[in-house]
Amino acid sequence: MLALVTGASSGIGLQYATALARDYHCDLLLVSNQQKELDEVAASLAETYGVKTIAHFADLSLTDAAEALHAWCHEQGLQVDILINNAGVFFFNPYCETSMKRIELMLQLHVMTVAKLTRLFAADMCARALTEEEANQRICGHKRMKGYILNMSSMSAWMAMPGIQTYNASKAFIYNFSKSIWYELKPQNVGITVMAPGAVDTALFGLAPNLRKLAVALTVSIPPEKLVKRALKKMFRNKKADTPGFINWLCTPLLKHTPDWMLFLAQKKLKQFMH
Repeated sequence: MLALVTGASSGIGLQYATALARDYHCDLLLVSNQQKELDEVAASLAETYGVKTIAHFADLSLTDAAEALHAWCHEQGLQVDILINNAGVFFFNPYCETSMKRIELMLQLHVMTVAKLTRLFAADMCARALTEEEANQRICGHKRMKGYILNMSSMSAWMAMPGIQTYNASKAFIYNFSKSIWYELKPQNVGITVMAPGAVDTALFGLAPNLRKLAVALTVSIPPEKLVKRALKKMFRNKKADTPGFINWLCTPLLKHTPDWMLFLAQKKLKQFMH
């Protein structure tokens, strides 16, 4: 199987690429706007796991990026069996102080590119037929489907949070869009799964090591490797959506009813991250 992973040169995208090569022996089409890092990752994964890797430089925030990537795959004769829509950006900023360029970049990358890539590659998946051998293949205990799509949302999709207003709105789009498409693709034997994790255990928020360990222990935060392992299992089992961590799952309905005083307090605390 060939897996297309966006944002594959670092972070969670790199974890997806590594897990797909190591645990599922997938060939990889790695897409990123970091050429040097992308080439290094492709070479390393090919050498380490003996899979075929293709490094493809692309700026997915451009308006025609999805169409260009899809057309390139067809020109190269590549059949994408797995699409991981992982590429994204994140920043804290008051909306009226955020440049139009940054707003457009985030919305294009999180909304339009994800929607277009899903549309283009899902149509290809629906149109193909599995061979008898492929139809009998089992992945994670389930029969292989004609194709798989994994979209990355966030628990912030349910939050009205100052400073990340564009981010959480775009993640809400991804979450509801993906769940809706699940009903359309399932009868076509094509799977789509959306992950909505809470905090991921990285240095992004500048927490002290002991606080990061506590967050992981409480399942509020999840290590990137564990997130990716869980997400791929959910994808291959065609689960519609998933939010890792019992506390996160339990608190999700409450996020929509967060009192205003708490959000104003959070706004003050988050000012140190805004730039």
